[in-house]
This record gives sequence, C-alpha cells and structure tokens, in this order.
Amino acid sequence: MSSTPNSAFDPDYATPRPREFMGHPTGLYVLFFTEMWERFSFYSMRAFLVLYMTKALLFTQQIGNEVYGAYLGFVYAAPFVGGMLADRLLGQRRAIVIGGILMAAAQFTLAAHALMLDGVANPETRNILFFLGLGMLAAGNGFFKPNISTIVGSLYPQGDARRDGAFTIFYMGINIGAFCAGFSGQAAEKLGWHWGFLLAGTGMLIGQIIFFFGTPALQGKGLPPAPKEGQRRSGAGTLFALAVGVIAFIGLASILMSRPSYVQNLALIVALPVLAYLIYEVTRGTREEAGRMIVIIILCSFSMMFWAFFELAGSAINLFTDRHVDRTVPIFGELTASFLTASINPFFIVFLGIPFAKLWVWLDKRRMEPSSPLKFALGLAQLGAGFFVMYLGAKEAGPNGTCNIFFLVLGFLLHTTGELCLSPVGLSTITKLSPMRLVGTFMGVWFLSSSLGNIFGGLIGGKTEHYGFETVFFWIFVVSAAAAVLLFIPTPILKRMMHGVK
Repeated sequence: MSSTPNSAFDPDYATPRPREFMGHPTGLYVLFFTEMWERFSFYSMRAFLVLYMTKALLFTQQIGNEVYGAYLGFVYAAPFVGGMLADRLLGQRRAIVIGGILMAAAQFTLAAHALMLDGVANPETRNILFFLGLGMLAAGNGFFKPNISTIVGSLYPQGDARRDGAFTIFYMGINIGAFCAGFSGQAAEKLGWHWGFLLAGTGMLIGQIIFFFGTPALQGKGLPPAPKEGQRRSGAGTLFALAVGVIAFIGLASILMSRPSYVQNLALIVALPVLAYLIYEVTRGTREEAGRMIVIIILCSFSMMFWAFFELAGSAINLFTDRHVDRTVPIFGELTASFLTASINPFFIVFLGIPFAKLWVWLDKRRMEPSSPLKFALGLAQLGAGFFVMYLGAKEAGPNGTCNIFFLVLGFLLHTTGELCLSPVGLSTITKLSPMRLVGTFMGVWFLSSSLGNIFGGLIGGKTEHYGFETVFFWIFVVSAAAAVLLFIPTPILKRMMHGVK
C-alpha cells in the first residue's frame, strides 16, 4: 500500500500546519482585507446616507435619522439569523460569499436610484428602489458580518493569548476601510451621489475576489457542518427554501424601513422572545456555561446602549457637522461633513489599535489586564466624555452659528478610545465565553444588541430636530456616565461568573 498522503483521508494533509506572518496565521490577513473592503462599502453608507436622504430625497431631519436607525437595526439584526444558518447549514465561507454578492448588488441598485432622481417624477415610485437597496444591504450583512468574525476566532485555540490582539488587528482592517469610505462620501457630495454608491459596490466586489483566492489560507475553517448520523446533506429543496426566505426578508425589511416607527415597535416585540431563548440556553448549559452566557447577556445589554449613541456619528453628529462645525482645514480647504464623520474615528483607530493591543498584552503579562466587564465600563465612560465635548461645541455654536473643528476631533478621539475598550474586546469575549455549539448564534446576539441600540438611536438622533443638538448631546453624556458606573459596581461578580476567561 502506498504511503503517499491523500487529502480525502489524511486530516494532516488536508489541514497542514498553519503558516504565520508577524506571529499570526496568514488566514487572519485574508480576512483582514476581505473585511476591509466590505467595511469600505458599509461605512460609505454611514458617511453620506443621512445627507443623501435630507439633501437629495428631502426627508426631514427626524425621518432621515429614524430611517437611518431602522436601516442599521436591520443591518445588525440580520446576523442573528445569518450566524445560525452558517452554524447549522451553510458554513461560514458560503455565508460570506452570499452576503458579499447581495451587498454589491445593493450598492449598484442604490446607484441606479441616485441616477433616477431627475428622471422619475413620482418620488414614492422612485423610492421603492431606494428602500429595496437598503433591504438588500441588511440581508447581505446578515450573512457576512457574524461569520467572518467567527472564522477569525476559530483560527486560534482556546486560551491563546493572541486572540484579543488578532481581533484588534482585524478591527484595524475594518477601520482602514472606514477611513477610505470618507473619500466615497466626498465624491458623493462633490461629484454626484451615484458615485458614492458605485465606489461602495466596487469595493465590495474587490473584497469578494480577495476572499475567493485566499480561502486556502483558512486551513479548513468555516466549512459547512458535517451531517449528523442518519441525516442527509442539504439538497435543492433546502436551498430553494433559503432563497425564498432571503427574498421575503428583503421585501419585509424594505417596507418596514420606509415606516421607521413600525421598526421601533417591532424591536420591543422581538427583544422579549430572543431574551427568553437565551435564558432557555442558559438553563441547558453546565454551571460554567450558564455563568458565561449570563455575562454575555449583561454585556450585550450595555453594548446596546453604547452603539445607540456611538452610531449617531452617521446621523445626528453628521448633521451637526454639516450645519454647525467650521470644516475649513489649512492646506485641505473646506472638507465635507461626510468625509469628517466617516474618517476621523477610523484614522484614530488605525494609529491607536496596535498600541491598545500591545497594552492589553503588557498588562496581561503583569496580571493587571482589566476584565472584559471593566473594559466595557471604561468604554461607556469615554463615550460619555466624547459627547460632553460635543455638547460644549454645540453650546459654542448656538442655534445658527459654527464651532471650532477641535470639538469634533476631540469628541471622536474619546469615542475611539472608548470603542477600542469595548468593540474588539467584545467580539473576542463572545467567542471565548460562548459554548462551541452556539458561537455563531451568540455572535449574532452581539450584533442583535447593536441592532436594537441603533433602532432606538435613530429615535434619539431625530430628537435633535425638536430639542437641538446641545440638549441631546448633554443628556447622552449623563446617561452614558451613569451606565458606566452601573456596570463598574458588579464587575468582580461578573469576573467570577466568567470562570477563568479574561
């Protein structure tokens, strides 16, 4: 019998020793660049979507904020289902490809809508295409977002101290893409709205090409789950049902996004059964699993509040920058609001991401690293401080004037340091605390908490039309500071419930 290894039967041949670059598997960098281009596409919407609605579609400030919040709500709710579908049916790789194709098609649909602004007389007929594009973006993100993060976590064994650093590096890829999205926002405002959408769609396609050619570096991670004994692999009927479900989701999301008040009511209805399901999973787990899952639920609750306020960067803060910030910068001249609100935060993350990753490792070696709950509390505190700075800027500007750009930059710097304490650490914590059978599901829960936060964030951002930016920013500061204190107090208890997970 020949001793030549065969890829079909020899697991060591099928999954050779992972190649590394700069201390991490090369698969991390494939995912880095895939995510970078997807985030370029996504953050292009964050850069100019509200401005497009209020300036081109003539939505009111209230409606623009609420539609934006409803859109982000669906964007972050869809991963809850996308994670489960990948865990049970598709595998993470297929889900990423499906999501990428949907999002690229969505951006080109929105570009077509922008080109129709002068050609279709009836705005209601024309805007069907607009909300259809938003629905496709939400569906695509549901397949893409939780599953690429899940593969990142799967590249490292449990207890590997490099995992938090890997997620921070991965998070830098997100923010390089987000920084570049500022240029698509600049193009949209200066050259024509359709150019912003076309650039976003092209970026999405580039990311898919990178993922296609880079999958060998993933070392067998993200494949469909093996069928259980006596179970057949999914056939054409299952895939047809999946396609029908995706189409139905896109249609429903499109309709509801055009009526954002319905989405706000739906969020309350959905939250209760999801919480009941999570409690059910807690009762099924071992003592250690139950404690860790309870911590996930608590952290996700505070994460919901964090993202409700943080994502106002694309709505209320964007409108504040457009109307009340002096955007003239020496050498560069006057910059657009979409460029500033899209690029300042990721610019800081690109430069601060690695120092923060090294800081956590340095503290870990000295047994001084803060626990995940404490990092969350620190993140909320800094978010609140950032809004206090923006409140001071709004106070200086008054109802009709402008403030120095310094207030915007410093506010975003504090938001960035808060984000680095919470977001990459949150992704890593979910993968470490979740039972292996539920990693994708709980990753979906993480994004679902962002979904609920963004829906209510849209409602909060819309209040600036009636109460003004100064009042809204001040009360966000107060609530964020109170939440940070509320989470800080039980931190020792939560740390014990994590049973050794940092």
